[in-house]
Amino acid sequence: MFKHAAGLAAVAVVALLPFSANAQTAKPAFKEVAKNYADIAHASYEDAANGAKALKKAVDALVANPTEETLAQARKAWLNARVPYMQTEGFRFGNPIVDEWEGKVNAWPLDEGLIDYVDEAYAGGESNPYAKANVIANPKITAGGKTIDARKITRELLADKLHEAGKVEANVATGYHAIEFLLWGQDLHGTGPGAGERKATDYAKGKACTNGHCDRRAQYLTVATRMLVEDLEDMVKEWGAKGKARSSIVTAKEPEGIARMLTGLGSLSYGELAGERMKLGLMLHDPEEEHDCFSDNTHNSHYYDQIGMANIYNGSYKRTNGTVLSGPSLSQYVAAKSADADARVKEAMSATTKAMQAIKDTADSGRMAYDQMIGADNAEGNALVATAIDRLVDQKKALEGVVAALGVSVDLKGSDSLDNPGKVGH
Repeated sequence: MFKHAAGLAAVAVVALLPFSANAQTAKPAFKEVAKNYADIAHASYEDAANGAKALKKAVDALVANPTEETLAQARKAWLNARVPYMQTEGFRFGNPIVDEWEGKVNAWPLDEGLIDYVDEAYAGGESNPYAKANVIANPKITAGGKTIDARKITRELLADKLHEAGKVEANVATGYHAIEFLLWGQDLHGTGPGAGERKATDYAKGKACTNGHCDRRAQYLTVATRMLVEDLEDMVKEWGAKGKARSSIVTAKEPEGIARMLTGLGSLSYGELAGERMKLGLMLHDPEEEHDCFSDNTHNSHYYDQIGMANIYNGSYKRTNGTVLSGPSLSQYVAAKSADADARVKEAMSATTKAMQAIKDTADSGRMAYDQMIGADNAEGNALVATAIDRLVDQKKALEGVVAALGVSVDLKGSDSLDNPGKVGH
């Protein structure tokens, strides 16, 4: 059965029940399914790393020649890089190596005042002494009773001294969202139309520089982008032939390995995506709870999370270059035990993808961005998001049927927004 972990707690240790003694022999074999699962993970992270490399090239061009055109190209490269990365998130919760690493590259939401200038009205997180530290403007930061030497913006400064400084999760100094903020700036439009409006002159040299410290801003952006490439390359190696992430899943005992795969899908479907990334923002009508909040790209992030979960369940991944990697799947493994349980998951995934597509199509049309959808007094937008949340919950329930059919037990990441809505906002 599924057990829901409370609030924002990490995925609990997987508990396992033995398969029934008279269960049918599963076809394909678990090791074949596990190998294909690892192959898809490796290919997905490789595409994500290649996307980050293209982003680095565009960032280097922006820093060398800051114009509105080079800024637009860097933004486009960031958006493109998100597509393969979001398809990896289904591997997160069932694989501790990935979950422990993920905070380097995709932590959110962030108190952007830690990094750069913000609007005067920006308050930052409560009780966060670093919320307006502005490392770009300040070569020395004093906060929380500590002084940080920030004269040189290096990997060590960002990763070891600033990221989650003071043990505050909102102090995000690295990864996609730090880079997103440096490319777009704050979105000051609330739930109205419009994204961040940073100008290319924030990276200009000499007197053309706007908002000061352009050289340090360029340095921060360069270092953060290089770190993203390096961190993704590390995960590619983890899923390579000699990687620990691959070894961990392909050598796992059969019920443990299957339970971990289902944990990844169930936790992302339920507590993380339906709960923390969607329901919470809808309940509060708060654009600060939007995943890609500076760029207004949240519709794509949610959509490709769902595509990634379908990739994993169906054992097939369409790579960035158009080639398709496929093999023995979790779906086939489940169907050998219970065709009905497999069919319910496929039906639920199809319905969820359709609901996510509706959000994506609406945002892509330019008619309504995701932050507008979750705004108060927007019945149409609220309904689009609420429908997708409901379908994700249905998807979790279908996966629950698989868990019951296979005789395993997993703990899922939960969310107060789904499990204890009365606690939200208090």
